[in-house]
Amino acid sequence: MDTPLTVPDPAGATELSCDVLVVGGGTAGTMAALTAAGRGANVLLLEKAHVRHSGALAMGMDGVNNAVVPGRAEPDDYVAEITRANDGLVDQSTVRQTATRGFAMVRRLESYGVKFEKDEHGEYAVRQVHRSGSYVLPMPEGKDVKKVLYRQLRRREMRERIRIENRVMPVRVLTHPDDGRAVGVAGFHTRTGEFVLVRAGAVILATGACGRLGLPASGYLYGTYENPTNAGDGYAMAYHAGAALTGIECFQVNPLIKDYNGPACAYVANPFGGYQVNRHGERFVESDYWSGQMMAEFAAELASDRGPVYLKLSHLPEETVGAVESILHTTERPTRGTFHEGRGHDYRTHDIEMHISEIGLCGGHSASGVRVDAHARTTVPRLYAAGDLASVPHNYMIGAFVFGDLAGEDAARYTAYEGEFDRRQVLDAHELIYRPLRNPSGPPQPQVEYKLRRFVNDYVAPPKTGAKLSLAVEAFDRMSREIAGMGARTAHELMRCAEVSFIRDCAEMAARASLARTESRWGLYHERLDHPERDDADWLHHLDLRKSPSGAMEFTARPVEPYLVPVPEFAPPGGPERHLGEVELVPVATAGPREAVPAARPAADGAVTAAEGPVPDPAEGPAAAPSPRLLELLGLVEDSPGLDVLGPYLEDADPAVRAAAVTVLGETAPAGTGPALAARLRDGSPRVRAAASAALRELVEVLPAEPVLGDGLREALGVPDPGVRTAALDVLRALRLGDAPLYAAALADPEVDVRVGAVRALVSVDAVAELARAAADPAREVRVAVARGLAAVRDPRPGPLAPLLDDADPLVGGAALAALAGTGCPPEYAARAAAALGAPAWQVRAGAATALRAAPAGLAVPVLAPVLADPNADVRKAAVLSLLAHRDDPAARTALAGAADDPDADVRAYAARAAHAVH
Repeated sequence: MDTPLTVPDPAGATELSCDVLVVGGGTAGTMAALTAAGRGANVLLLEKAHVRHSGALAMGMDGVNNAVVPGRAEPDDYVAEITRANDGLVDQSTVRQTATRGFAMVRRLESYGVKFEKDEHGEYAVRQVHRSGSYVLPMPEGKDVKKVLYRQLRRREMRERIRIENRVMPVRVLTHPDDGRAVGVAGFHTRTGEFVLVRAGAVILATGACGRLGLPASGYLYGTYENPTNAGDGYAMAYHAGAALTGIECFQVNPLIKDYNGPACAYVANPFGGYQVNRHGERFVESDYWSGQMMAEFAAELASDRGPVYLKLSHLPEETVGAVESILHTTERPTRGTFHEGRGHDYRTHDIEMHISEIGLCGGHSASGVRVDAHARTTVPRLYAAGDLASVPHNYMIGAFVFGDLAGEDAARYTAYEGEFDRRQVLDAHELIYRPLRNPSGPPQPQVEYKLRRFVNDYVAPPKTGAKLSLAVEAFDRMSREIAGMGARTAHELMRCAEVSFIRDCAEMAARASLARTESRWGLYHERLDHPERDDADWLHHLDLRKSPSGAMEFTARPVEPYLVPVPEFAPPGGPERHLGEVELVPVATAGPREAVPAARPAADGAVTAAEGPVPDPAEGPAAAPSPRLLELLGLVEDSPGLDVLGPYLEDADPAVRAAAVTVLGETAPAGTGPALAARLRDGSPRVRAAASAALRELVEVLPAEPVLGDGLREALGVPDPGVRTAALDVLRALRLGDAPLYAAALADPEVDVRVGAVRALVSVDAVAELARAAADPAREVRVAVARGLAAVRDPRPGPLAPLLDDADPLVGGAALAALAGTGCPPEYAARAAAALGAPAWQVRAGAATALRAAPAGLAVPVLAPVLADPNADVRKAAVLSLLAHRDDPAARTALAGAADDPDADVRAYAARAAHAVH
């Protein structure tokens, strides 16, 4: 229970020391700590919550947005893509670090046990979500990423170098009074309230985005799109330490589910065939990238008579909807299914209404953050920033890991600071933390924070104007006094009060930076109604802000560095920096000059028109009181017990204890884990079997492919539980422990999911003959998997697809036709595809159009051109993509030119690519 606190004496602070101090235990912070420790530094990791569950990654991750996998994407193409998405304002040297080092980071994470989706041959299953570039790599078990990372931190060799202090919240970076370098932090314990000072050779800030800047439409303070614990701590600490921040006027605004603080997850749904539509079912997005321009299109459609806007899934077949649900209702947001169920909505009958999130600051998803170089260094010596806090545009999760790694590598050079701290800095931090205790009856934090963030919505959220932004600056200045008067009685309340001060600092930075950039850029992110045009001549510059020696917020227009990868749309002008000083506010005290007569509104230049907890298992009998051995197990986790210690718990008579032991085994993964988990697949309890199946899938990348594990998995194929049999097949396939006869035998399994798993396993060993025999399976899900699998073997041939091409089910026939694009489509099959272009089912027509991508141009182009008039937009899209493959043919280019004004946005955008250089 929280008890009232007293203000501690600053002279009695708890002092800690380290070579490298990492602030924040999320994505970037965890990687920074691991790398610095791996290079011999003594590391202290501070987290205001608990590292095991902290950061945005703790919610899970459904996929990687920026995986530059060799053979699927090129680093230079990715750098150019991000440059375009950020309207040219990019330091390409930082983006290129993610592009060139990202794949090695994927492999490193995989070695830890993070699971990325792979095809049957073990190749990364990269998806194309945007119209150019294949960068999205799904993570089927992404909900466990943080658990995997925590397991690495707790390895014995890491524990010798990394000290974790949970529940400690820094509020200020301490700097040396002579040279300004970072020498430590001042903070407090969020449970006890004790004052804490840390000496460090270098400080790495990895505190995440400012997710609690704008107020969600729900009005709920913590119902934000971004992790609500990320209140802009690092932005404020970097600013007060003297570091430059940049792009703070470039907000993050995202599409989300209406009335639910979760993303609509187009990155997940689009590769499965979902897409964004208006209420008429029309695709409307013209932009190629989730950028501010795309959000501007989204907002315009939402505000028009064509709104609302939806993520369309209801057209998808049952098995596809089920696959989407299996990801969206577990990894991304576990409460998402409950939300839809409460409204009586089902993806099979209801499309997902989308809306727009509140604004936030985030380098990883837009561009606003602490200025860093290609080694994660800020402008303050020995101070680093990584993750969503750092201004590396569209850096996402892999970029956070990469820059955490870079920061840890560079910071490991330094040893602990042994000098004295600047007394004034320490006292200022102490006052910031404890002043609410001196006024316990003052306004409570929730009321003050609500008011502050309502002002953000009223005056700072786009579209922006100079007048509204000036009112915002006045409001935030006024609220400094209200924030100083907040009251608190407990350490937890002190934490929340400190967070409000960070939010206020970020709000002022956002408002003043938006005032300083007198143009519109990044679509909705920085739309100035009073400066509606983009001005590359004056403003193709970074806008840096910093705290001047006098305490004022001042600005500099910094030229974009020469591009490493040319992007024809942008030509940075170069030249010297322009010192802008403090921003000038627009007069807002009166509406026009005082005592002036009412003014006539100026005539417009042109006509103005309106815009457009676990469930008890019945098989296990009535619930019993929890076993005291469960508490014993929880106490063992932190010590990473071996199999010798966990063995008795795995054999315990209580299934709850056995299930918990399996979970601990999955978290710690000692030697012998694989065979032990395989043995639990034969457990008599469904709960234990489910836990063992989940743990095997989670650990598949780090389990040794040893024969004893293979034997256990083979035995599990005889277990009556279909979930166990499916998991056993998946792990056998991933570890290459099975063979064609074993997998072929599973084709006789009574469960459809098991047979689909058998098909994938047969593809992994290129067992074409066995696959072809499965083409007669009674379940269409299996036959669809066979069609796709015959195109995925290493030496695909069209012949085995023949029986499936005539399948009566349109989904099977469409999948078989589409598979011809991968197997090759010689003349006799091209004739069959051409005939199928007239089929009544659109899925068959779309598959036929896709097949012709691999047919000889002389046969394909004449029959594809008329398909551009098909009533179904997805069929027209398939025809355009196939014509693009034949664009060396003049007739194909002519047909594509005619599709440039297609009513569907996707069809138009892909057709426009024909104007690019012929390859």
